[in-house]
Amino acid sequence: MFYCLMPRVTTVVIRHPKERLSKCSLVPLHGRSDMIFYKATKGFRFDATSYILLTLGAPVLSAADGKGCPRLLLLDGTWRYAGQLEKYLDGDPIRRSLPKNICTTYPRASKLFEDPETGLASVEALYAARRILGDDDPTLLEGYRWKDEFLKNFNDPAETRFNKSASAITESYS
Repeated sequence: MFYCLMPRVTTVVIRHPKERLSKCSLVPLHGRSDMIFYKATKGFRFDATSYILLTLGAPVLSAADGKGCPRLLLLDGTWRYAGQLEKYLDGDPIRRSLPKNICTTYPRASKLFEDPETGLASVEALYAARRILGDDDPTLLEGYRWKDEFLKNFNDPAETRFNKSASAITESYS
């Protein structure tokens, strides 16, 4: 029998091989015990069964998804490449999206591809997901250049982009 002793959400990150580490918002998290990083190279496979996979267009993540010992799966790459990472997954992940009123503070500037309107920087999505799941850990944002602005927007109920707290957001979509 498996028991969950820690409130932390174990997170697996699968990075696209063309993701530039110099631009990757998750690099400061390498070496953390609650984070596992893989690079998706030819032949790589990952059993995503029972992992919560953040993706666009899925049911909205809620606190109820955090019952037990949730495991989070992030596919890390530019929006152009991130969708390609699903071909490396086996099994049946639990697909979830983040509430649409959480907005990025990362200055996106793709000249070739349009970024999704609700797209976040990987570290923003990680923090938001884990907070919704009950693991509010601001240290995830250490080293993120836009941390203060993101947290201000995320925590300020008067902010128009974040008009509810994370728990109220998830409850309103449940």
